Amino acid sequence: MPTRFRHSSAPRTGWFSARLRGALALCLCALMLLGQALPAFAPSAGAFLGDFTVKDEVELGKKFNVLIKARLPLVEDPEVKEYVRSIVERLKAVVPPQPFDFETNVLMHNAVNAFASPGGYIFVHTGLLMAMEHESEVAGVLAHEMAHVTQRHIASRIEKSQRITLLSLAGALAGAFMGGGSSKGAAMAGSLAAGQTAMLNYSRIDEADADQAGMQYLVAAGFRPDGMAGAFEKLRRQNWSTGTDVPAYLSTHPNITERISEVRLRVEQQSASVRNRQDDDERFRRVQLLVRARYADAAIALRTFEQAKPTDCMSQLGLAILYSRLNRIGEATAAFDRALACNPKDQLVWREAGRFHYTKGDRNRAAQMLQRAVLMNSRDYMALFFYARLLFDAGQRNEAYTYYKEVLRHLPEDSEVHDYYGRALGMDGQVFKGYLHLAYSALYSNEKEKVEQLRDKARAVIRTPEDQAELERFDTRYQERKAVW
Repeated sequence: MPTRFRHSSAPRTGWFSARLRGALALCLCALMLLGQALPAFAPSAGAFLGDFTVKDEVELGKKFNVLIKARLPLVEDPEVKEYVRSIVERLKAVVPPQPFDFETNVLMHNAVNAFASPGGYIFVHTGLLMAMEHESEVAGVLAHEMAHVTQRHIASRIEKSQRITLLSLAGALAGAFMGGGSSKGAAMAGSLAAGQTAMLNYSRIDEADADQAGMQYLVAAGFRPDGMAGAFEKLRRQNWSTGTDVPAYLSTHPNITERISEVRLRVEQQSASVRNRQDDDERFRRVQLLVRARYADAAIALRTFEQAKPTDCMSQLGLAILYSRLNRIGEATAAFDRALACNPKDQLVWREAGRFHYTKGDRNRAAQMLQRAVLMNSRDYMALFFYARLLFDAGQRNEAYTYYKEVLRHLPEDSEVHDYYGRALGMDGQVFKGYLHLAYSALYSNEKEKVEQLRDKARAVIRTPEDQAELERFDTRYQERKAVW
């Protein structure tokens, strides 16, 4: 690497930066204090008569989306992210036309929770994916959340609120969605938001309306209608079994017991052909296994996978991923070999095995596996990312850059991809682009001081108008994040 291009952070060994893994309790506690530094939210004409227009709703949703992404770690694995998005796409196809699109993200946290903000931004916790038993149950929760948006429940409550800053409103929403009804959720939202958070919590009427509309969406999208009741039942059982640790979803969606009865009545009103639909859980179980192996409590996940039969190919893969996560290299190698022998046609097995062998330094074996994974699924951007790293290591830099660009086209906010791409560019003498991508990496991993340092280094080596334009685009994104830090 040229002496003028330095980046001191150690290479990241996981798909996500370790710095993203902070506890949720530290995430939102000061949002309302920060909100006072912003200009007051100026709704469109008529807002002081109670109107909260679609334009206002979209603007709030964008601010809320930036706030959540700036505070909580996201799962960028396409196997997980695209699966959740596919469920939302099925539901979106049957909801009434909306003046905005739905955007889906998966939050890396074991809380059993999901929420949708005004403007159509949907967030699903990995804990919810692990807690459900069927795809229709995940779809039932998402249908309910989307119904809160289409029925404008939050928007109607905002219309009754006083004029406040946009960030304060976004922070109050965050407090409500993360459990604002509890003392823990109130603490996360901040004392200034307590009244606003309480105002934004869903009422019994809102919940009944979302249950009814959500059931309509669930059935129209072809899912098993009992999925919604099944999801609510699992949440209720978890509440009973854990005592005082109320699932986050129940703190924001109360009255679950009586709602289960009403939802089951709606199921009984469906035709026999609809009631008797069967779950197709194959893809759901793959994603659930991946989430459990990668993000769940290691001891609990280990017991689950070790109890599986040796002929259970996917459990062998889960065990291999978990052994790798625990740095039990010999056992991981053997488990990956068993998974490959058990199911040689599964692209996910080849990807995970290739990623493992690359990380432990067996470049030749990793290259064979990752190349096969990419050929089997060119849209697996994690496989493409590791394949790009292999190509760069082998001196095939232009080919590596092609893959890096393709990955970032689909995962533009993945800090680790920006990090490795930036360091590769720097070693290749492309100093401005190198510093710029390292700045993006710091931005999306919320390393505040490092963002400023790397942005200044990029500015110092600008050579062309194109460089200047790229830095200005970065500054726009930086200002969005900076406003909620």
